[in-house]
Amino acid sequence: MQADHLSDIRFDSLPLHPGLLAAISARGFDYCTPIQAETLPLALSGRDVAGQAQTGTGKTAAFLLATMHRLLTHAPTGPDGQPRAFILAPTRELAVQIHEDALQLRGDTGLRMAVCFGGTGYESQRQAIQGGIDILIGTPGRLIDYYKQDIYSLKHIEVVVLDEADRMFDLGFIDDIRYVLRRMPAPAKRLNYLFSATLSHRVLELAFEHMNDPHQVTIEPEQVTAERVRQSMIHVANDDKLKVLVGLLRHHDPFRTLVFVNTKRGAEEVEHTLRANGLEASTLSGDVPQNKRLRLLDDFKEGKLPLLVATDVAARGLHIPAVSHVINYDLPQDPEDYVHRIGRTARAGEAGDAISLCCETWVYSLPEIERYIGMRLPAEPFPDDWLPQDFVVPPRLPRRPRPGGSGRRGGGGGGSRSQRRR
Repeated sequence: MQADHLSDIRFDSLPLHPGLLAAISARGFDYCTPIQAETLPLALSGRDVAGQAQTGTGKTAAFLLATMHRLLTHAPTGPDGQPRAFILAPTRELAVQIHEDALQLRGDTGLRMAVCFGGTGYESQRQAIQGGIDILIGTPGRLIDYYKQDIYSLKHIEVVVLDEADRMFDLGFIDDIRYVLRRMPAPAKRLNYLFSATLSHRVLELAFEHMNDPHQVTIEPEQVTAERVRQSMIHVANDDKLKVLVGLLRHHDPFRTLVFVNTKRGAEEVEHTLRANGLEASTLSGDVPQNKRLRLLDDFKEGKLPLLVATDVAARGLHIPAVSHVINYDLPQDPEDYVHRIGRTARAGEAGDAISLCCETWVYSLPEIERYIGMRLPAEPFPDDWLPQDFVVPPRLPRRPRPGGSGRRGGGGGGSRSQRRR
């Protein structure tokens, strides 16, 4: 009997390449998730697919299996070593996650792949591409950089994947996406897969502009948040937030907990306070160097780091198993960010808790969040005996000067609201 978050479609009932079926079986997977059950038959039959499903429901495996099957069952159209499949992700962390999943799913098929992202590894990534690949995964900036240097060609792409396309818009990547798509074979001469947690009108417009009559698949659109997430909120004064957070974490004895904060400065202050009160924590934000970010994520996944304090850079596309709690230290300004944050827990059929601290500064976001998710967040009292009597107020962190004076990002005229929040 399969778990109730899965469909009744078995992977071995699908016409997948034997090497892929062997890799799936070796990982202990028997039944498809709903998004896989709906999209894989279409993709394996040669249809373009625009798929929408909640985070943590198997979208990555769906497009990776469809992509690899195509490459394994069709002869290359170009010279050996040039990429045949091209997978675009909005963030470095998501690109790395896709690459890790792809390495496991390819099994013994011999498919070659590389992942490219900014911030580190410039020469090693370039050499990996030049060594010959079948699947190229990465973020737009670094991929376009290598393309303009003629490190690889887009003329022989057979499959293109856009993952989290709505986030691509939020981060200002739409011109980059169109740049690479227009240099590939025409949409009718390649397979096109677009997967996202939300399919907005602008994403669908992109899909129909650059895809070949895509079949749209939407899984459970009426249920915005994952069913097994136990959501609650605690009303708290600004001056008491840090003390309440420490008491909450001590009570729940966190093993793998994500604490979301709206600003990088705020995340650093939360980490500083948690460490002063004996709680091991680290910050993941856009300012953290790439090598350190990847190391923090690995430590968090492996249970070496119990608390990760994060801005919304970590809210999308990362599969981190067994996250027990998500705490919104700050309520997000965008209700979609709330859904993506709490989607880090209760993944793959598991249960989890999402607790939001509603303070004077950010409580104005609450009505819009509740309208978006279609429910009132239950208000929970905070017991007085949970407040730490030994709470330590650490010295304030020194203010860091803004780089370049203005602090504005280059390119795109200051970026979107989600960029400015990071």
